[in-house]
Amino acid sequence: MSRRSSRRQFLKGTAAVGAGFFVNGSAAVLAEKKEGPSERLRIAGIGVGGKGDSDVRDAANFGDIVALCDIDDNPLNKQAERFPKAAKFHDFREMFDKMGKDIDAVTVSTPDHMHAPAAAMAIRLKKHVYVQKPLTHDVFEARRLRELAKEFGVCSQMGNQGTAENGLREAVEIVRSGAIGKVTEVHVWTNRPIWPQAPQVEKELPATPVPNNVHWDLFLGTAPERPYNPGYHPFKWRGWLDFGTGALGDMACHTANMAFMALKLGSPTSIVAEATDVNPQTYPSSARIVFQFPARGELAPVTFTWYEGKKDGKKVAPPEELQAKVLRQGEKLVDSGSILVGDKGILFSPNDYGASYRLCPEKEFAGLKKPERTLPRNGKGDTGQKEEWVAAIKAGKPSLALSNFDYAAMLTETILLGNVAIRAGKKLDFDGARLAFTNAPECNALLRREYRRGWTL
Repeated sequence: MSRRSSRRQFLKGTAAVGAGFFVNGSAAVLAEKKEGPSERLRIAGIGVGGKGDSDVRDAANFGDIVALCDIDDNPLNKQAERFPKAAKFHDFREMFDKMGKDIDAVTVSTPDHMHAPAAAMAIRLKKHVYVQKPLTHDVFEARRLRELAKEFGVCSQMGNQGTAENGLREAVEIVRSGAIGKVTEVHVWTNRPIWPQAPQVEKELPATPVPNNVHWDLFLGTAPERPYNPGYHPFKWRGWLDFGTGALGDMACHTANMAFMALKLGSPTSIVAEATDVNPQTYPSSARIVFQFPARGELAPVTFTWYEGKKDGKKVAPPEELQAKVLRQGEKLVDSGSILVGDKGILFSPNDYGASYRLCPEKEFAGLKKPERTLPRNGKGDTGQKEEWVAAIKAGKPSLALSNFDYAAMLTETILLGNVAIRAGKKLDFDGARLAFTNAPECNALLRREYRRGWTL
């Protein structure tokens, strides 16, 4: 009993530990602390291939990997060689049933459709959670994870690693300082999709034998039954409605992150999408989505436009007249980035994560003094996000993780409304408080899927 009490006191920690972490601007406080075996976090990884590979390896810098879970034996066994003391599982429900008392924190890096059920189960067991972007597959799931994290008091973090970049944090401070004035327009774009989806794929793929290393029923999880095909697993699931969240889900939690944070955006009041090759199986080959956000205190209303894919062989991108205001002579628009338009100037970020920026017109902002720092500095990407998550856990202070679910779930919820608008095919007026469309109640069903029997949130 005394050992359990000691662990509990340590993991809860004090706010002073977190304060020390951010004053120093690094994990030095944690690194200097001599940790005994009973004080180290016990971490489980759910989904340990692909992005899950680096998530588990990064998390191992801050604790002991005690359990590994994946539906594919290949990445599972590869990680088991790296962490031979960790127990192996194919089903996270079985993992929690057998090892729940021996796990403090969990990373979730599965395909999008399984993020929420795995994270929700962990949270209800009071495990701290690190979940890859996009946080969830459905709008409702994002809202529910936000509520659960608060209800059970766990420390959370979404894996949009650009949040840890110092350039993003500086850009947020620049915008909030009023340097470019009142921002009324945001433009964000991506070159995705880079995987097969509409119009090449518009129906279920033909059945092929399930490889011996794949536990197909567990891959399907919450999704409806369908036969195995390598066009779904291990990578191309992103383009399928049942498993992924398309280009928007893949990139917007990165590329829209800086603008969303800087402008303190919340729920939009309306969303409308123009998309090509819309079909009942996959995400479209291109889309342009417009979100309208209301005034937020002294902050002006914002028109936020998202661009993805190619239409008629040409990239869907911000208007050329806007590009001309931010591009230097001979410079071409990068594959993904963002532009924030204020009444005093423009902030242009030619970066997936908003981690670099320049102010335009450049001559007018030459010599601009940077505003006072209001956000802690990190600059360590993926590993830095894990550092802040662990600092939050040890301080018992969820807010120390900058992409905690109170923020990240709102970002994800808003982004995923774009996918709903694509499927709805009409302008949607949205009531964020009620999580409902006021002008098209029939589209409310698109906010939440029905899980396959045996799975629950």
